[in-house]
Amino acid sequence: MINKTPVIHPTAIVEKGAVIAANVTVGPFCFIGSKVEIGTGTELKSHIVINGITKIGCHNQIYQFASIGEVNQDLKYAGEPTRVEIGDHNRIRESVSIHRGTIQGGGLTKIGNGNLLMVNTHVAHDCLVGNNCVLANNATLGGHVNIGDYAIIGGMTAIHQFCVIGAHVMVGGCSGVAQDVPPCMVAQGNHATPFGVNIEGLKRRGFDREFRSAISEAHKLLYRSKKTFEEAKNEIAILAEKKPALKLFTDFFARSTRGIIR
Repeated sequence: MINKTPVIHPTAIVEKGAVIAANVTVGPFCFIGSKVEIGTGTELKSHIVINGITKIGCHNQIYQFASIGEVNQDLKYAGEPTRVEIGDHNRIRESVSIHRGTIQGGGLTKIGNGNLLMVNTHVAHDCLVGNNCVLANNATLGGHVNIGDYAIIGGMTAIHQFCVIGAHVMVGGCSGVAQDVPPCMVAQGNHATPFGVNIEGLKRRGFDREFRSAISEAHKLLYRSKKTFEEAKNEIAILAEKKPALKLFTDFFARSTRGIIR
């Protein structure tokens, strides 16, 4: 079903069954598959392939040569009806690839709202990317990676499959991330190591001194207290009952499976 208002270039191919909402722009030489839904006001520049069971929200900008919803690169995938979902107000730049999920990973690759995926970013099967994240040029997410809100992933950085990146994390460019990164941390290197709390980032986002102090306390417990990881985690859980900021950590620990960077 195609709304009457979209502007679709005559060289674009839109298969029967695709759902195109109001005020969508589809540029030259785009291909939109039969099971694709595109929300109001989204703009496809040119030469874009959107395939599979893919739902794209409103007011996104997608640039040339992006590939979204295509068959993933997991050898276990056998053509199951898995999905890609993308929220609203994202900017997806040139040559970005976002692959559909796998049955084993929950069947869904999901991008939230307000994200910037720079040139040549790769989001593999079953990844979950939160809101207001920045993935710089050539950032690569292995399968099942989970990225928290407001994370920044530097250019040329590769994140190992199943890794969890906490909210408000900044990972420097050219890093190799092989374990989980706790919230609000700066990390860099191959393999990535911790560089402290992302205090400046938290200030820019308007978090007050009390919030920043609680985050710093959690990081001291994890990295400077000489406690075991389990001891620090348990102490943070107790502190979180009085300090709401530390819910970022308890949520992170609930998702973390690969151990944290040290």
